[in-house]
Parts: sequence; structure tokens; C-alpha cells
Amino acid sequence: MKPWPHDPTTLCRSDLEMGRMRELYAAAVSADHALNDEQLSASLAATLARKPKGAGWWIFAYGSLLWNPLFPVADMRPARLRGLHRRFCLWSLAARGTPERPGLVLGLERGGTCLGVAMRLPAPLALDELHLLWRREMVVGSYIPSWVTLEAGGRTLTALTFVVRRDHPQYAGKLSLAQQADVFSCAGGAFGTCADYLERTRIALVAHGIVDPYLEALAAEIGGRRA
Repeated sequence: MKPWPHDPTTLCRSDLEMGRMRELYAAAVSADHALNDEQLSASLAATLARKPKGAGWWIFAYGSLLWNPLFPVADMRPARLRGLHRRFCLWSLAARGTPERPGLVLGLERGGTCLGVAMRLPAPLALDELHLLWRREMVVGSYIPSWVTLEAGGRTLTALTFVVRRDHPQYAGKLSLAQQADVFSCAGGAFGTCADYLERTRIALVAHGIVDPYLEALAAEIGGRRA
């Protein structure tokens, strides 16, 4: 898959190394809205303690990790996750929106099936890379890091992924397609617009031979309004 053209507003690795995600949320919401390094380390340690025996270092990508993983990928393959589905269900108050005009980003909700991509971290780098991944995905603690079973190329894999927390203040619930399109028509933040996030995710999936009817329907709804 060809890399997406460079966009200076897109999240980059140095943002994670410098803790910029936390700084953005501290500035946009409050100083205690984002987790500090000690809290992030405790969350990662608890997740690693639950790592199933024999599991490798696979990450299940279903949203922005598909087109902007920011970690080295030793292997990747399309994969199916049963029991969870992809949905724009999490308000973004800094990265893809603002407190005054929140955007939406993807999470995994209970039920259904999700087609995405399994990406394997190189084992010698895994722990350091997970620390950076936590600064990205767990910055406000809106996900539950979960070990899940994937179907990939005729075999099963154990992978780490991020399931939305329904009890989190930024959980948006089940918005209608029209309500989501309303948000996408105007929301944007430090790392780009919601419409850009949707399009990059949709195209990255298509590049792996995956067409998500939900994302296609949302894109069509937005496109119809523009027309």
C-alpha cells in the first residue's frame, strides 16, 4: 500500500515521543483530562499482565492505525474480528474536533464483525513501541485495551486492540448516520478533519481488499450533502 501524501497536520511519531497528545487535551479541556506517564505505564503493565500465554505482538488496526501506524510493522494481514464492530462512537475534543465543536473518531462496539488488518510489532521493539502506542490510543483513557482472537488467512491470531469505554465522558453512543454526517460536515482539530479521517480509513481498507458498508454509507451521506 502506498503511503498517504505527507500532511503537516497529521499525527507523527515525534508528537508521541514529546507527549503532544496530552498537551493538546490539557490545553483544550483541562490539565487533568489526559492521563500522565505513570497512569499510562500502569495501564500498559495491567494489559501486559493479561497477555495470553503464547500470544505474539499483533495489533488489530481498524481506524487510523491502518494508514498511520507510527510503529514498525514486521508483518501485516487482513483479519476478521467477531463480536465487535467499527463505529464512530467517540467524541474527539482535540485531535479531530474541539470542545466547542467535537469531532468523532472510531471505536469498537459490541456485536457484529469487524474487518481490519493485523499488524505485528518486531518482538525486540515491542515494549518500547507499546509505550508510544499508549500515548496515542490511551491518552484520555477512552478505550479498554483488549486481547482478542482474529481470523487471518486461515489461521487464528491473538492481537491487542482498543474497545470503546461506554462509561467514558467522551462516549458518543449510537448516533444515526445523519447525525454523524452533521458532525463530519464541520468538525476538525489539531490533526485534521473528521472527513479526512473517514476517507483515509475507507481507502486504506479498500487497499487491503476490504469494503466496509457502514463507512461507504457514511461517505455517501456526506458526499450527497456536498453535492
